[in-house]
Amino acid sequence: MTARREFDIGLVQLQNMLVEMGDRVEKALGDAMQALEGLNGPLAQRIVKADPELNRLEERIADLGSKLIATQQPVAKDLRRILVALKISSDLERMGDLSVDIAKVAIRLEGQSLIKPLVDLPRMATLAQGMIGESIRSYIDENVDLAYKMAKDDDRIDALYSQILRELFEMAGENQKNVGQAMNLCFVGRYIERIADHATNIGENVVFLVVGTRPDLNQ
Repeated sequence: MTARREFDIGLVQLQNMLVEMGDRVEKALGDAMQALEGLNGPLAQRIVKADPELNRLEERIADLGSKLIATQQPVAKDLRRILVALKISSDLERMGDLSVDIAKVAIRLEGQSLIKPLVDLPRMATLAQGMIGESIRSYIDENVDLAYKMAKDDDRIDALYSQILRELFEMAGENQKNVGQAMNLCFVGRYIERIADHATNIGENVVFLVVGTRPDLNQ
């Protein structure tokens, strides 16, 4: 087998692991929001317990990327492709951690009644899930247009987050009993907002991969 053939096989393996990692993060975020909406402690606990699997997948990606660099000595765009894959896996790992943080809020609030129906937080999460999938596709397909779409999606999430903060601060001000839960729900909004930021990071890295310069999509 030629060196180039071995390298191409390694790249496909990297891509497949990134897709798997992205799928796991999307599911973790969706499950975490489901646990929060239903204050479902057992579901939230499963999300927390599954996090080490995501960490191990990131380690496998790092090991394979390092091996490809050491044995194949790629240059130019081939090298960027591997470096970007490593950065993407790091962003995905952080998204997984933030999904776990949402699950932990569900655990803290278990047994309580929600102070308001959750509408905008699930909307934020749905948008963020879409960004996760699109960010991975933008890397696989080297789709710069899809990468730039991250910025618009991120703006929508930021707007929802600002609206949520206003509503929750108002509720906390009207009734001191709401303060603790309102703060926890604010944290959830912040976690989702950070997940979206990591998705835009992936978009920036995809643009860097394709054109060699890095834009600022997270303004």
